[in-house]
Amino acid sequence: MTEPCDVGVIHGRFQVLHNDHLRYLLAGKALSRFLVVGITNPDPGHTRPEAVDPQRSTAAANPLTYYERALLVRAALAEAGVPLTDFITTPLPVNLPELFHHYAPRDATYFLSICDDWGRTKLARFHDLGLATHVLWDVPPEDKGITGSQVRGLMAQGGDWQSLVPPAAARLLEKWNIPARLRGMANGGLP
Repeated sequence: MTEPCDVGVIHGRFQVLHNDHLRYLLAGKALSRFLVVGITNPDPGHTRPEAVDPQRSTAAANPLTYYERALLVRAALAEAGVPLTDFITTPLPVNLPELFHHYAPRDATYFLSICDDWGRTKLARFHDLGLATHVLWDVPPEDKGITGSQVRGLMAQGGDWQSLVPPAAARLLEKWNIPARLRGMANGGLP
């Protein structure tokens, strides 16, 4: 893309939002005047198992609520200097593409990154829906960078996770005591 589109849609689970997520969000914002941030797996009722990545639909991989993730996105983007008037968050049930049009505009450009079969599956879904797409980057799995499971693991184990997330996200995650929630889940508790 040579110049920004009017509306871009970018998506992710953001379980939990980390520095590479922020880099991804900012890359999408740089290519759009207004950014719609779709939060996938917004709730258990809009989450389905995916054969190409079965772990992404488990309760352990989705410990934060939609509301918490929307606040993390808002805080991190605002801290990075993106005006609150330049983006919005919305649920985006990526497992149920027939519902996309209820949450995000059809005439937007849909941004994504590809680093595995799941990324290729989503790209095919977007194309099947007739959506305009733009791949921000296509990298092999070993070059993916930080992962949410890595950050969640460090949080549950008491490791250094704070350096992997934007400062605004770290403050909220600590305020909500998410490391304790993750430890509880690891011991059989509920999210």
